[in-house]
Amino acid sequence: MKVIPTAIPEVLIIEPKVFGDERGFFLESFNQAAFNQATGLELEFVQDNHSRSAQHVLRGLHYQIKQTQGKLVRVLRGSVFDVAVDLRRSSATFRQWVGVELTEGNFRQLWVPQGFAHGFLVTSESADFVYKTTDYYAPEFERCLAWNDPDLGIQWPLISEPQLSAKDKAGVALIHAEVFA
Repeated sequence: MKVIPTAIPEVLIIEPKVFGDERGFFLESFNQAAFNQATGLELEFVQDNHSRSAQHVLRGLHYQIKQTQGKLVRVLRGSVFDVAVDLRRSSATFRQWVGVELTEGNFRQLWVPQGFAHGFLVTSESADFVYKTTDYYAPEFERCLAWNDPDLGIQWPLISEPQLSAKDKAGVALIHAEVFA
């Protein structure tokens, strides 16, 4: 496993070892001990989620203000532009974001720590997106940051208007959002 830091040091790209030949491929998608050793983190994942979305669907930017969740995300089929936004007011990277392309072919995973908002845009015809979380989903603590907040200036690779859920259409600007200390 290879760990690649991003512009925000706590957000990590994880590249598994992929063994492939003309028959196909094999990879170990997750190994707790190897993950802990490679990242220096001691985490416990408690929930796995799987979503399928059509092209141009944008999900996010989501976070939980309590029962905060770290997320280890990846794409099984298709491709997405995945984004993490630092919402930790005390952080040197507060209000900054990173975006990473995750595809079925690059096998990359992205570690999104607690204290970050997370979202993705489907850039293929459809995408199957899976992720592990460090705490359980708690709808009463879920918040949504506006995906198009000009103060964030996220450079989404849009070729048309994104498809949004009602929840995501109601996302608030960072200036009005609950953030972390």
